[in-house]
Amino acid sequence: MAGLTDTLGWSLLTSGIVTLLLLWLPYDSLYWGIGLLVVGVLLLSRRVL
Repeated sequence: MAGLTDTLGWSLLTSGIVTLLLLWLPYDSLYWGIGLLVVGVLLLSRRVL
């Protein structure tokens, strides 16, 4: 159960930070969101493999 709690905690923390970043970054937040999504997928795929 600790793993699930850690995952949820990190997920909420990260989403909060990303939300704040999107408010301050220039350009459309859609592009930043797509970019961050791609980076997240790459990081997760490296961790799984």
